Formats: sequence, C-alpha cells, structure tokens
Amino acid sequence: MDWLQLAGQTLPSTTVRTMLPLHVTTWDAPHARDDQVILIHGTMTWGLAAFAAQQPLAGHRRILVVDRRGFGASPDTEQSDYDVDADDIVGLMDRPTHLVGHSYGGVVALLAAVRRPELLRSLALIEPSALAVAADHPVVAAALRNNRRYVAAARSMSAEEYLLAAYGADQPVPEPWEFAVRAAGTALRERPCWEADLPVDALRSHDCPKLVLAGTWETAQPDYRSSVGEALIVTAGIVASRIGARLHRVSGADHAPHQQRPEQVNRLLLQLWDEADIAASARSGGGGQVPQTGGRRIDD
Repeated sequence: MDWLQLAGQTLPSTTVRTMLPLHVTTWDAPHARDDQVILIHGTMTWGLAAFAAQQPLAGHRRILVVDRRGFGASPDTEQSDYDVDADDIVGLMDRPTHLVGHSYGGVVALLAAVRRPELLRSLALIEPSALAVAADHPVVAAALRNNRRYVAAARSMSAEEYLLAAYGADQPVPEPWEFAVRAAGTALRERPCWEADLPVDALRSHDCPKLVLAGTWETAQPDYRSSVGEALIVTAGIVASRIGARLHRVSGADHAPHQQRPEQVNRLLLQLWDEADIAASARSGGGGQVPQTGGRRIDD
C-alpha cells in the first residue's frame, strides 16, 4: 500500500526509495559534500513528523530522513525491531555519516554506529531510550518494571486506543491521522528498545565527536516526569559517560528537545558536525582546518 498516496501528503523535498525496504526523504545541501546526515525517529511517529524542524540544516549537509519499517511511508513489518532497523541504517551508510537518533531511534543509531565505525563521522543521541544501559540505577530499574507492566496491558488495545492513550488529551496527534494510527499499531508490536543490550563501551574508544541531548523536564506534567522523565534523565547521563559523549541538557524541553527547542538543538548539531569536520581533516592530514562551508562559534 502506498501510504503517501493514502494520506495525500506532499513531501517538501526529493524523495528516494532505496533498495532497502525503507522510505527515505532526502534533503539535499546546496553544495556538494563527501558526508551525509541520517535522522532516525523514535516510536509513535515517522521521519518527517519527527524532524520537520531540522529541515533548515539541509542548507549545510545532505540529510536523509528515514521512515523505519512499519512507520510513515515505509512498508509494513510483522514486528518493528531495533536490530533490523540498525542493519537498515547501515545499508544507507555509503559514505561518512553523521547519525542522529531520537528515543527508540537513539538505540538504533548506537547499534548502527558500532557496526560501521569506519563510516561514523559523528553521533548525536536525543533522549535515547537505552534504559538497559542504566538498569542498575534504582530509578531506571523501577521504570523498566513499569514499562513491562504497561506494555503487557497495552497488548489488548487497538491501534487507535493506544494512540489516544499515548498522546492524552493535552497533546496534538501528528497529522496525517492515517500515519499516526499506523505508527501506533506498529509500536504495539515493537521489540522494546529499552531492553536492548547495547555495546556502549565499544563506542568509547571511537574518536569521533559524540553528543547526548536531554530535556530538563521541568515543564512536563508531574506524572509524566515521574513515570518517564526521571529515568530518561538518568539514562542520558549514564549513556553519555559510557560512550564518551558530551552531555547537554536542553532547558524547557522534555522528551523531544529537537521539536520543543529546535533552534538550540540545530545549533548544537551544526557545532557537532563542524567538530567532526575538524577531526576528519586532522586524521587525513589536513591540519584540522574547518571547511569553508562550516566553522561557527556557538554560544548558548
């Protein structure tokens, strides 16, 4: 089924269908580069819905916006699986790549980074749902128990019931509605990313720039912060420490800093990619000079 035709959605840029079972939207940079960015969305969403606020970054880099299997305009899948998703991302890494993953997509990005370290130019994780990495912490351990109970109870829900329960009365459901319901149905069958055994220590020795972005959660509803936010706050810090990444907490944001504070997050991503240019230039004997298309000082 062609989900783009079903929803009547007009994409804002060139769309390519790869040899993989994925739909990928390409935002081409105005100038040729040897690298690319891959944006990997979380659950209950799809590429363009998750990363619309990052489209201005295409003025600096070629960006691939992926719909994971079962989401957006990608084909259906029996079960969404972070391990399979990671292999799909690896299949798109045909050149030096900056990986950016949000939530479930952060787990996918971590796995893809370990599988193709020679092509990893930089890694950015936004609120990664890698709870297993921090499972020894009591706050995270409690969240994992709650997650397991919630998922078991949700199995009896329809996709529409799960969608409305997830967004609640105070959050707008992403459009188009057909995409949102389909995303909820896929999420109901998803392999829980927070159970993933991630080889985070293997990334610590990789010398590419790494960044973990997390919300501060002070504006979130108290029950949302206590049930979800506190565990993710802890997890972000532990993941950053384990992979040797810089941790940046985004004020006024909870689980979606790239949507809630896009200007700040976009600046931080550009800074990360510029740092990666310097590192790559130094490794190739270029003296560590920033290319003319990059190079900016960012003071937050």
